[in-house]
Amino acid sequence: MKRLIFTIIICITACAVFAQTTADSTHTDSVTKKKVHVKLGVGDDAPSVSNEPDTAYHAHKAPGFSFGVTFSRIDLGFATLIDHGSFTLSPNNQFLSYRQWKTSNFGFDLVQFGYRFNSAFKIYVSGGFDWTHIRLRNDITIQRNTPVLTYTEDDINYSKNRFSSSYLRIPLSFYYRSHEDASGNHFRLVAGPEIGVLLNGRVKQISDENGKQKFNDDYHFTRLRQGVFVRMGYGLMGIYAKYYFTDMFENSPAQEGLKNFSFGLTVGF
Repeated sequence: MKRLIFTIIICITACAVFAQTTADSTHTDSVTKKKVHVKLGVGDDAPSVSNEPDTAYHAHKAPGFSFGVTFSRIDLGFATLIDHGSFTLSPNNQFLSYRQWKTSNFGFDLVQFGYRFNSAFKIYVSGGFDWTHIRLRNDITIQRNTPVLTYTEDDINYSKNRFSSSYLRIPLSFYYRSHEDASGNHFRLVAGPEIGVLLNGRVKQISDENGKQKFNDDYHFTRLRQGVFVRMGYGLMGIYAKYYFTDMFENSPAQEGLKNFSFGLTVGF
């Protein structure tokens, strides 16, 4: 995770430099150019492919469609399990007891397509990836290829026992930003529905007896999850929260009603 965070910081810096270079190279004092342009950058305002006039004055953005490659809405926070509306796990789910401060959510978007109505409001659909890492307290192993979610108790002391899911996330965002203040920043509010398509489930364990082990399976994680999200903040950084209406697991009756809620910091939105 530390290497991943370090890589993200490098990418953000590189994207910001690239965006600034692109802006400088297309600067003009008085001539309006009509052209298709592609920009790669951080945040909702950076990436675009459009036929809009490219001018040196960007305080007010014209309506229009846009499409682009981006590295935006980078979420890093905590994941919490909600069992029938309670933060306390029921007896059927006690084997999933987890360490809250080490149970995390991480995700980002890579592409987006949208329509801007004016400088303050736009809607867009985007695509990216989302991971949830549950740090289990118990020395158990979630089993693969079983009819329902099943585990075994092990006579091994795991220094790390992580149960993870990865999803392709596809949010539909309704985006609002305030007028630019004296420092050139905006208040931003983004909210909307999100669907996720399961990519993989994984158990990662570290112990003195077996070293580092990784096991991949779907582990009965819900293949198509549905939820809502909200992001708000000032400038480049803000906070986010996501809640999924669908259960975390499917075809496993004992886990019915177990849902996922995540919250934390978001960058580049």
